[in-house]
Amino acid sequence: MEDERRTADEHAEEPLSEEDLRRDEDERRATAQTERVSVVNEPQRSDDDEFRWHTGLNRPTGAADAVEFVDVHKAFGRNKILRGLNMGIPEGKISMILGPSGTGKSVCIKHMVGLLYPDEGDILVHGESVPNMHDDELFEMRKKFGVLFQDGALFGSMNLLDNVAFPLRQHTDKGEEEILDIVNRRLTEVGLQDSGDKMPNELSGGMRKRAGFARALVLDPDIVLFDEPDSGLDPVRTALLCELIQEIHEENGGAYVVITHDIMSARRVAEHISVLWKGRIVESGPAEELFNSDNAFVRQFLSGESQGPLGME
Repeated sequence: MEDERRTADEHAEEPLSEEDLRRDEDERRATAQTERVSVVNEPQRSDDDEFRWHTGLNRPTGAADAVEFVDVHKAFGRNKILRGLNMGIPEGKISMILGPSGTGKSVCIKHMVGLLYPDEGDILVHGESVPNMHDDELFEMRKKFGVLFQDGALFGSMNLLDNVAFPLRQHTDKGEEEILDIVNRRLTEVGLQDSGDKMPNELSGGMRKRAGFARALVLDPDIVLFDEPDSGLDPVRTALLCELIQEIHEENGGAYVVITHDIMSARRVAEHISVLWKGRIVESGPAEELFNSDNAFVRQFLSGESQGPLGME
């Protein structure tokens, strides 16, 4: 037994050979490489995981699309805004694009009127590609649109009448008498018939919104865009503006597109809803069907619940 212990001790104290050292170094490198690979290959958030709530379900409305987004991508530097957006805006309805702040709703409006161009994909207005239009075609196409900006975007140096008349004087050859008739009719529709001589700084926030609405209508547009029309308004004036939008749409028709994240406004006036998140459509379709959707994100957002896929990030 003692001889065996002495033999083992002798072997333990023997210096490693060059071959042993080389073999140990190769094993050490292989182990280190395996560890690095395992770190790199840790499970990461996949595209499928990030967009797992995006069914892209487009529930039929029975109407043709006035505006259509086809696989649209748009980024500003490293910030990806639209990431394969497919969305249709139906003719003859009040459509709402809903979604969390910063998810690309206002960027959609700028693409519709050719103020922005997609990095990839296409935007069609009545079947014609906006990014492929020449300047003169784009100028004519924009006459199809009326736009109500968030703050009304009135010219501070013009009174209300001249603000509303501006598109007619800029884009038509109509005489001044006809222009004034149109302006007064539109001001009357929005309840500002006695305010034509007032300057923008004399108007309340709600009056500026209504003035912007009147100006958006003077060219009899086929499509009217509202960029967060309820922004800055109290609940009562928001409700009154929603009623006004409904009334004028019933009278004039056309495709109305409202960008908002106000769920009460959607319940009041929306006929078609598109829920936008992370630059893609989660679901879209008739409003009553969206409010009854079984999609967890759509249900959370349209009910304003704290629990669900949408967090504070």
